[in-house]
Amino acid sequence: MRTEAADRRDREQAVVLDERVLGQYRRFSLYNSPYLAHDEGCAVDLYPTGSDPHEGLDARAPSPVGGVVRETRTVRAPPKPYAPEHDYLVLVDVDEPASAAGLVARILHVDPGVEPGDRVAIGDDLGRLVRAGFFAPWVGTHLHVGFRRPEQNHRRASGSLPIDVAVDVRPLTWDGEGTVVAAGETYAILDAPVNPNPGEWAAIASDSGGILDGGLPHYETGGVLGVETATPDGSRERTIRLAGDPIGTATGRTIDWAGATVLANGEPVTGLSLFCGRDAGFGAKVICPDRRFEVGEPVAISIERDGAE
Repeated sequence: MRTEAADRRDREQAVVLDERVLGQYRRFSLYNSPYLAHDEGCAVDLYPTGSDPHEGLDARAPSPVGGVVRETRTVRAPPKPYAPEHDYLVLVDVDEPASAAGLVARILHVDPGVEPGDRVAIGDDLGRLVRAGFFAPWVGTHLHVGFRRPEQNHRRASGSLPIDVAVDVRPLTWDGEGTVVAAGETYAILDAPVNPNPGEWAAIASDSGGILDGGLPHYETGGVLGVETATPDGSRERTIRLAGDPIGTATGRTIDWAGATVLANGEPVTGLSLFCGRDAGFGAKVICPDRRFEVGEPVAISIERDGAE
């Protein structure tokens, strides 16, 4: 079990990403992934495109960092019938942002248009976005970014430093209801909650006002950002609720979804995709590969949790 001292040490070492970096993208998430690299929010996925998994194929990838390209290589990806079995890794010796200076950025899901020795600035074109076998079928194209010290192993999947974000994110209150405005084979987008200021960051909020992040509950853990991480009695574990329903137990900023089931109109679905976004409308994303929703269909989301009162 992680200790409070370990959490404090990680926070002191965290890489902080501000609007200069994040403002290039339409969505970001620290926890919305099944891979170990995202445990404890130690990686960030940056989405230049929208919620449609096929939107942005072959789009360009703006660099989240400035520095000198250290290495580019092809890596194996899990075999999936809808994606190639290879991906790409780009390593950059970072000069900026300042919080990452001297570290090595580890960037995946970009077919590189740069070579070792090239100097890049924040916002420069790194190459072409790809969807490899690391992607679930409902996941949109994005850059996966982590940061490591120069002496660390830069090729293994885990080991990156924690990441914090220094942008204002509006917490959106949501009662779990909405109408389908877009749908695919594995997902449905609702018209609620609404971002009242398109172009500014927003996210679905917990009942206590924290920003929810992650795949509830289809990825084992998620995150709650922007709120105090201790309860009034000094304990480190606390129950997180959405629209009155208990959805998991948080330790620090990380939520264990264990025992949670998402229901859509009373029937189980795979889950909810929770992230920070800036698009007009925003809207909850329901993950439902075993169930099809039609545009215009009303949907009511609720959460059941084993053992909850």
